[in-house]
Amino acid sequence: MGDLYSWIKALHVISVIAWMAGMFYLPRLYIYHVAAPIGSPQSETFKVMERRLLRAIINPAMFATFIFGIWMLVLLGPSVWSEGWWHVKLTMVILMGAYHMFLSRWRRDFEADRNQRSAKFYRFANEVPTVLMIVIVIMVIVKPF
Repeated sequence: MGDLYSWIKALHVISVIAWMAGMFYLPRLYIYHVAAPIGSPQSETFKVMERRLLRAIINPAMFATFIFGIWMLVLLGPSVWSEGWWHVKLTMVILMGAYHMFLSRWRRDFEADRNQRSAKFYRFANEVPTVLMIVIVIMVIVKPF
């Protein structure tokens, strides 16, 4: 199991890095998109960039993250499932998935030229994955409880 587990863990970490990179970058695109006039070439370019980032990088990376994470969990067995750090991590991962869904919804709003949110809103939203990531890493590395 050791060698297989190491490969699955490596693929999980690679997937997480790709997912998080996209989750950090997409709200930044939204911040700049807010300033672009509706229908302008700049706005249309942002729409393409946002759609491609979400569909080609963020969505597949999230899917791979969940697949490899669940695979590792199965290999580790039920003993991990009752540990406190695991419950906190799982909660943060669920919140990260919910944040991902909000990013998708906001992209659809931009795509349809119906965004009502300010650049300030997206600057604040851009901090959410950072906080979630910090808690997740602490739970996995430190396992405080």
